[in-house]
Amino acid sequence: MPDTPAYTAEQIQVLEGLAGVRRRPAMYIGSTGPDGLHHLLYEVVDNSVDEALAGACTRIDVNLHADGSATVLDNGRGIPVDNVPKIGKPAVEVVLTTLHAGGKFGGGGYKISGGLHGVGVSVVNALSEWLEVEVYKDGRIYRQRFVRGKSQEPLRSERGAPQPSGTRVTFKPDPEIMTAREFSFDVVARRLEDIAYLNAGLEIQLVDEGANRKAVIKHTGGIRELIATLNRARSKISDIIYAKREREGVDVEIAIQYNDSYVEHVLTYVNTIPTTEGGTHLAGFRSALTRSINDYAKRAGLVKENDPALAGEDMREGLTAVLSIKLAEPQFEGQTKTKLGNTEVKGIVESVVASAIEEFLVTHPPDARRIVNKVLTAARAREAARQARELVRRKTALEVGTLPGKLADCVERDPNLCEIYIVEGESAGGSAKQGRDRQYQAILPIQGKILNVEKAREDKMIAHEEIRALITALGTGVGEEFSLEKRRYDRIIIMCDADVDGNHIRTLLLTFFYRYMRQLIEHGKVYIAQPPLYLIKNGKDRRYAYAEGERQVLLQALERKGVKVEVQRYKGLGEMNPEQLWETTMNPATRTLLRVELEDVQAADEVFRTLMGEEVEPRRQFIIQYARDVKNLDI
Repeated sequence: MPDTPAYTAEQIQVLEGLAGVRRRPAMYIGSTGPDGLHHLLYEVVDNSVDEALAGACTRIDVNLHADGSATVLDNGRGIPVDNVPKIGKPAVEVVLTTLHAGGKFGGGGYKISGGLHGVGVSVVNALSEWLEVEVYKDGRIYRQRFVRGKSQEPLRSERGAPQPSGTRVTFKPDPEIMTAREFSFDVVARRLEDIAYLNAGLEIQLVDEGANRKAVIKHTGGIRELIATLNRARSKISDIIYAKREREGVDVEIAIQYNDSYVEHVLTYVNTIPTTEGGTHLAGFRSALTRSINDYAKRAGLVKENDPALAGEDMREGLTAVLSIKLAEPQFEGQTKTKLGNTEVKGIVESVVASAIEEFLVTHPPDARRIVNKVLTAARAREAARQARELVRRKTALEVGTLPGKLADCVERDPNLCEIYIVEGESAGGSAKQGRDRQYQAILPIQGKILNVEKAREDKMIAHEEIRALITALGTGVGEEFSLEKRRYDRIIIMCDADVDGNHIRTLLLTFFYRYMRQLIEHGKVYIAQPPLYLIKNGKDRRYAYAEGERQVLLQALERKGVKVEVQRYKGLGEMNPEQLWETTMNPATRTLLRVELEDVQAADEVFRTLMGEEVEPRRQFIIQYARDVKNLDI
């Protein structure tokens, strides 16, 4: 056997202070990319939000500076500046340099808090090139500066605080560790919108100095206003069901409204932190919803003998809901706080929600009847969808070749090495089939606009020929039967024309994936191809421009050389021959792919609902707002 190095006590490393955070940053913030970068900012913001939860803060300012640093200022009580017993250092310095130090571990500083792990702001300090903190108390400013987690000076103070109380933290993420450097105004604004909805009356100002953008965010209507915003492009079939109650030390706030769509949209929060994976509070909400509506439907005699039994998924069709709970000792799964584990919360939430729904149904008979009718229709459609799936399974089991005939599959059989292009139109599909690398690239042409799944139930979706071909080709199944492990390709690439119709088809496909195959997006498997908009020819020299700005740069460069340009604008993929399509859009060495992130789809979904929904007024407002931004209008 080969010699192996000795493994003794000398090999054991003890990382002092915040050195472990710098060595393994992903353990604390998830990644060093854009998500991790924004996580740093949210940790600082959450400290200010904790002050709002304590009733001590009414305003938060967030400034994104041109040099990549950021400032968060609040008018809360200010981080304590007196010395911590047994340590002999000011509390503000201890909080910023010590893991698991803070006022959120039962010392009475906070009743409710989002940052309960006590590593938040110290991790930000550790992963920053520099951090400066100012605390305003008793007419004095207390200041301290840190470099890569280490204090550069003792805490100093002077008279002349700009406000009665509060905390100001400015930090610059360390480029030696963070691979992402720029905060996104839009990403930050979405998180701050959530915070403002969940803390009615709290005013938040966001400024991006580099992009010269500003937003003042305040929602006095709280989560009821959020529900109205989420449903603004839909036809409502009930008023908003709202309740805010405290049980056994847990504050439960719920807002519910039904609309005429076929999808569920439920947002859950614990101490203003989004719990994207749900948890015990979501389980309690769902249980209460199912039981309350079932009981009412039976008491009111609205369910007939031949009706299918009402299931939980039937209750959630067309449901928009926001559930926000606040409690002193939440138990989260992991530092990212995406799933709540407190077992006692389920019963508390179930009790509050059931009481609110039952009271609403009894006092609003017309709304109650519409809700029950909606649920009954969903149950009947669910049964029809089950029968449709059975029919599809039986049919494919009898067929020799189960894959759709128009699919040009690849030779490789290892899904991790394969990719599929979903191509708009038979003409472009033909070029793609000829130009592709047959070893690992599959092509599925789709004809025209696929079904709008936003306005169709699952049974209609399964019966749609183009969607059924897509489901069969991908191999994952849909909805509850979806399995990521059964996928036949590791990358699903949407390739559409760069025009109005192409954008529409792309949005329809994204909506389908978002509704029925969301895990593909969550795991980064869905991409959008970027075909060129222009071909610029100069004799035998050919160059491609993928955006209007790129076209102008190329033209200016050629004009400086005294060369005339011939420009061809591609209105469709079918205008490119197979070699051009491969060279510009399909060759991994030269192509550009945009990976679809979940927030991208949610934004696209919101636009799609606005433009394609039943409500006219939101569509009119959207057109008025963005009409001046249109550059290339296809008429």
